[in-house]
Amino acid sequence: MYNFDVRFWTYDYIFPEAFGLIVVLWGIIGLWIFKRKKSGFKFSVNTTNLNTGSSLFSAYVLPYLSKILLFFAALLLIFGIAGPHRLREDQIRQMQYTQGIDIILSLDISLSMLARDFEPNRLEAAKAVAAEFVRNRPNDRIGLVLYEGEAYTASPATTDHTMLLKKIAEIKPGVLETNSTAIGMGLGVAVSRLRDDNLKSKVVILMSDGVSNSGEIDPYTATELAKNKNVRVYTIGIGSQGTAPFPQQTVFGVQYVQVPVEIDEQALTYIAENTGGKYFRATDEQALYEIYQVIDQMEKTEMIADFSRFEIPVQSKPFYLSALVLMLLSLVSSKLILKGIAHE
Repeated sequence: MYNFDVRFWTYDYIFPEAFGLIVVLWGIIGLWIFKRKKSGFKFSVNTTNLNTGSSLFSAYVLPYLSKILLFFAALLLIFGIAGPHRLREDQIRQMQYTQGIDIILSLDISLSMLARDFEPNRLEAAKAVAAEFVRNRPNDRIGLVLYEGEAYTASPATTDHTMLLKKIAEIKPGVLETNSTAIGMGLGVAVSRLRDDNLKSKVVILMSDGVSNSGEIDPYTATELAKNKNVRVYTIGIGSQGTAPFPQQTVFGVQYVQVPVEIDEQALTYIAENTGGKYFRATDEQALYEIYQVIDQMEKTEMIADFSRFEIPVQSKPFYLSALVLMLLSLVSSKLILKGIAHE
C-alpha cells in the first residue's frame, strides 16, 4: 500500500519512489562539473565590468542558462512521474473504505504448541512473528482468534495495535482445557469476525500444529463459509519433520518426550487452495518468520493491485507542460543568447 507522505505544492504523490531519480540527476550534474574541471576549463571574466548587475548576470548566468533550464525541466519531469494528485475528502473516505484490509490471525493454542522443536517453543515463536507482522501493517485492521477444541475471539479486527499486541503477549496454551484441535472452529470463528461489507481484502492467517479431531464445524464446511464471504485464507502448519519433544504430564511433573509430528496438511492445503490463499509449512522459527514475510508481501501486492483500480485524478500534465516549456527555452538560450554573447 502506498504512503502519501511526500508533499510539494500541496500535492500528494502515488509513486514517491520516483524522487530517487533526483539523486541520479545530481549525480549527472556532479559528473559534468568533474569533467569540466578535469579538462582544465576556467571561466575568466573582465573584473572591471562586474560592478553592475547586468554584467554579473552576463558573466555567471547566461553561459549556463540552458543547463539551468534543463535541470529544472528534468526536476519537473520527475515530479510528473511521481504521480501528483489531490484527493477530495469524500474520495479519501471512499478509497479507505473500498481498498482497506481486515486480517484475522487464528492461532492454535493447544498444549502441543509447547513442543520444543522451536525456540523456546512453538507458541512463543508464533507469538513473536505474529507481533512482528502486526507492527509491519500499522494501517490495517487486525484481529485475533484463539482455538483448541473450541474457539473464541481474543480481539476483534482493530487498528488499536497496542491493545492487540498486548493480547498476543498474554496468550497462554490450553486455556480452554479441551485437549483437542478444531481447525474448522478456528477458521469459522475467524471468518465470522470479518466485516460483511464490500471490503475488497478480507484475510485469515490460520496456524495449526495438529490434526483436526473435534469441533462443531469441520475444516471443509468452514472453507465454504470463507469462500462465500470472499475471504482469502493463508494456512501454516507449524512443526518440525519427524518427531519433536512434546510436554507430557506425569507423576513427576511435566516431562518432554519425543512424539511423532502430525499436522493435518490435507485440510490446511484444501482450505488455502479453495479460498485463493496458500499453504506453508514452518519447520523452525526462521521458516515461520519468512512465511509471515511472504504473506505480508503478497497482501501488499494484492492491495497495490486493488488500489490501481481506484481512479485517482493524477495531475501530471502541468508538470510535463512546464518541463516542455523549460526545454524549449533551454534550446532557444543555447542557440541564440549564447551565440549573441560569442559575437560581442
